[in-house]
Amino acid sequence: MEVGSLPVELWRLILAYLPLPDLGRCCLVCRAWRELILSLDSTRWRQLCLGCPECRHPNWPRRPHLPPVSWREALRQHALASRTWTQNGSDLHSSACLHLFRRRKDRRVWHAGTVAGGGYETLRGALAAAGPYDKVVLHAGVYEEQVEVSLKVPVEIVGLGKLGDVSLLVSFDQQCPTVRLCNLVFMPAWFSPVVYKTSSGHVQLDNCNFEGCQLHIRGPGTCQARFCSFAQGSSAHFLGVAISLMDSCEFSGGDSASVTVEGAPVSERNWAFKHLLALAKTFNMMTSNGSTEISNQGGKDSVGAGSHVNTPVEGVNTMEDWNKQEVDWEANWAKQKGGDGLLSSQDGTMIEEDRMETSSESSEVDDEQDDEKSTCLKLSYDQHGLAHLSKADTPDSSAFPALLSLSAELQRDAEARDLAASVQGCLLRRCLLRDGKGGVHLCNHGQARLEANVFRGLSYAVRCIQNAKMVMLSNEVCGCKASGVFLRLSAQGLIAENNIHSNGEAGLDIRKGANPIILCNRIHSGLRSGIVVLGNGRGSIRSNQIYGNKEAGVYILFNGNPVVSGNHIFQGLAAGIAVNENGRGLITENVIRQNQWGGADIRRGGDPVLRDNFICYGYSDGVVVGERGRGLIEGNHIYGNRGCGVWVMSSSLPQLIGNHITHNRMYGLAVFCRKDTESAVNREGYRGPENFNEERELMAWESDIDSEDERFSSRRPITVALVENNCISHNRAVGVYVKSSEPLNVVANMVNSNRGDGVSVIQSAQLTRLVGNCVLCNGWTGVTVDKECRVELRGNGVYSNNCHGVCFRGDGLIVENDVVGNNAVGIRVMDNADVKVLRNRVQALQGYGISVKKRVRGVVQENLIYQSLSASTKTPIRTNKQNLECVVLNNSLLTPRSQALWVLDNPPPRPHNSNPSSVTPTTLPANLTITMTNRITASVESGCHNNGSIFCSIL
Repeated sequence: MEVGSLPVELWRLILAYLPLPDLGRCCLVCRAWRELILSLDSTRWRQLCLGCPECRHPNWPRRPHLPPVSWREALRQHALASRTWTQNGSDLHSSACLHLFRRRKDRRVWHAGTVAGGGYETLRGALAAAGPYDKVVLHAGVYEEQVEVSLKVPVEIVGLGKLGDVSLLVSFDQQCPTVRLCNLVFMPAWFSPVVYKTSSGHVQLDNCNFEGCQLHIRGPGTCQARFCSFAQGSSAHFLGVAISLMDSCEFSGGDSASVTVEGAPVSERNWAFKHLLALAKTFNMMTSNGSTEISNQGGKDSVGAGSHVNTPVEGVNTMEDWNKQEVDWEANWAKQKGGDGLLSSQDGTMIEEDRMETSSESSEVDDEQDDEKSTCLKLSYDQHGLAHLSKADTPDSSAFPALLSLSAELQRDAEARDLAASVQGCLLRRCLLRDGKGGVHLCNHGQARLEANVFRGLSYAVRCIQNAKMVMLSNEVCGCKASGVFLRLSAQGLIAENNIHSNGEAGLDIRKGANPIILCNRIHSGLRSGIVVLGNGRGSIRSNQIYGNKEAGVYILFNGNPVVSGNHIFQGLAAGIAVNENGRGLITENVIRQNQWGGADIRRGGDPVLRDNFICYGYSDGVVVGERGRGLIEGNHIYGNRGCGVWVMSSSLPQLIGNHITHNRMYGLAVFCRKDTESAVNREGYRGPENFNEERELMAWESDIDSEDERFSSRRPITVALVENNCISHNRAVGVYVKSSEPLNVVANMVNSNRGDGVSVIQSAQLTRLVGNCVLCNGWTGVTVDKECRVELRGNGVYSNNCHGVCFRGDGLIVENDVVGNNAVGIRVMDNADVKVLRNRVQALQGYGISVKKRVRGVVQENLIYQSLSASTKTPIRTNKQNLECVVLNNSLLTPRSQALWVLDNPPPRPHNSNPSSVTPTTLPANLTITMTNRITASVESGCHNNGSIFCSIL
């Protein structure tokens, strides 16, 4: 018969009445008929699937309102899975010569209960009569046995009617190779809460309910449960199982863990192992082909996740977008405060001081201006040693490292690849675990694989301890009262492509030697931190999206030492990454953006490696190094933050090396000496340690810290905070702001194009060394040193700043610097400064080369003053003739013959290299006319100034 002889719609109407066997036969007729039968997926196949008494909706219990991808495929998978229990080879005849005629023995059907025309009254009687692989049909009613029932032959027990019509108050002990239970309700017998147990055989549970009872499976026994409900505190216990499958089951209302997996898988295998393994691998293939199923549908069922669960707001992508938001934000702030838009009174005060200083010196600069500006000859300094840093561009979102997919991560990581492919222990797939105390508990070397499950409204979702190992793929974990996933006591595993959100504590809690691999998850909307690593916890945290958490996205403390790499951590209500209380870790190549507090917060013994990250667009500081913070902060892009680029407390010992700190709204780098106060806490983004005492357990951190991981201890130890080889540019206030009570080394940095001073030292009780830096084109003074500050300037290049080159009021040295092209005085020493100005090369475009004012003490000696106006008759060094405590001698004035020869050479422009302090003293350049300035001699009191000048300690 040709299909085309009738309309397709009419054929579909006719075929809708065929039973399942006839539909199968029609598929074998021809290709056209097969396609016609397959087109009935949403009609006849759906009707057959929902009408099967042995299964429920294919998406039950997680999303029964959503249809499956294919109703026919769902029915096919059910048919294959429901026959696993009959695959035992022992029921075949053993005659080798009759192998072609092997067949299964005829199965008989036995009835129990109230049956018209006969049957057994009790379940025990029916089971006693049943032979191997017979079927026992239980009619509606309640069956109760007063003693344990032993199953000694393979048998199938099926409840007749709807689920709930047949209830068993029976405790089964399986002693046979295989059993199937279907359409039954289990309730505990009076003498035991365990309704079923096996230690060697295989049991298959289809469409059963467990109410207030327990299921016990001990290896090498196996279990396959499908479409079962564990309610009223029911639970499943697996001890040493090699493999067991729990598919599409629901667990609810328990006062302990719903599923407990304990003990390492036994080496002994029963007959069902290979069949369950093959079935589990088909599950894995389906999961890999449709791994985005839970991601695409998870947002609809997320508890409190909001509309941004699947598509988190990306926010600002470019500096132009950010600047536009900055203008709007500043305007709104100014309206509310009635001010000029400054973020804080502290910042405003700093800028006001600079303006007052400039205005007070305006007369000095105006006196030196000349009508011959057109003849002003500028020294060239473009070839200085840090020229490459001045060309750094500000990145935008296109420069962010992309999040890798799970497949890409698995290709890079052999260990993660092996874990993803492993199938051993208990496999939970497409289950719903809700409204109880615990979800899955793994302990004592237990193993489990969790795929596409939903954990909702529990105290905790998964707890993995005592060397247990798990693989957790494509699950949703939400609404937990405590943390979503706990890993402790050397637990391991792979946690990938999960949606973990809206939990009361951390999304993931890793401690006490646990070392998981965490890949490609979305961890968001938590009431506290996203991931917490503490108590010697480790782990590899890669390619995750961590956003919208109320506390730190990643929180490392109490000697936690993870690798945090390639993640996007954004839109958090606190810090992006917080490392406190002796936490460590390797934090590399992350995008940390748009967080309310510091992008990275390090304090109280925190000592991480923070390398090659993008820390940007934050609503506070980029990096905060608080009290007693340490760490190596290297190669990061820190830009577009509304606070400082890097905020450092002077009691900390960080190493800032090779960072790009640009376009921040306040200071590029700020070093303060005040302690953590309550007001500072609110600004810096630190609330103190969370309550990490899980279930009122007292955590003895002192014993954990003793076994420290030394994988990052190879970096050089330091005793002084180090700022080296950074580019600090285009910030809206001072480039480097120092108000410190501890020593500080600032070496070989490019500080350029900041709106305020290049470097401003307001307080420095101990020595601050500025060595080999390039301070270029800043909006105010190049380097400012306030009263009573101890500072050494050596080998720096201070070029083309809008005001003075160096303004020095403190104590220290200004040695072998190039101070060229600044718009006011080159080097200005004033107030009661105690300083030596030695062997510098100075050119000021409008003011004096060197100005010594008020009661300055010290020496100005062997400096080269380059005259910028060829016809100028002004003296290049201005001094206070009444000051007898400052010696000015052997300084040289250089005038050019031509612009072509007007360059800095022998040596070339400073800074020279990463170690400028080793540069030899300046010698006079060739081809220049040399005129010695008038020597101002003054008597110097014997001994040191103030009972011990700074010169005694430096020289």
